[in-house]
Amino acid sequence: MEDDGSLAAAFWQVARRLRHQSREALAPWGISPSQLRALDVLLRHGPVRPGGLAEHLHIAPRSATEVVDALAERGLVERRPDPADRRATQVVVTGAGTALGEAVRAARAAEADRVFAVLDDADRAELHRLLRRLADGP
Repeated sequence: MEDDGSLAAAFWQVARRLRHQSREALAPWGISPSQLRALDVLLRHGPVRPGGLAEHLHIAPRSATEVVDALAERGLVERRPDPADRRATQVVVTGAGTALGEAVRAARAAEADRVFAVLDDADRAELHRLLRRLADGP
């Protein structure tokens, strides 16, 4: 999308810049955005069944299984029996997963701070208010 001077074009330029810098921030850890999203869900919500993780991520259960497999191979999560139903499995973040999640979160926050550093406190507060309004919808 070219910069046609519209509000939408400016918004997408900033979004692309944030995505690009986010990918660069993730590079040292070798974790994909989808794996990080799954890790974030688990860190926020605690142990969940794979189907519940798929729902949180709005992806197909098979895709969630692939993400969990990749995270488990790296020792960032593990599968455990669900205490409420031993026939079912929960996905649980390991200590290594928690440490990686916290490190990535800090790196991404630092990158975002760098992007938004051109704004003073009042502009940041106004931008935050406007983005919340847009996110909440009509």
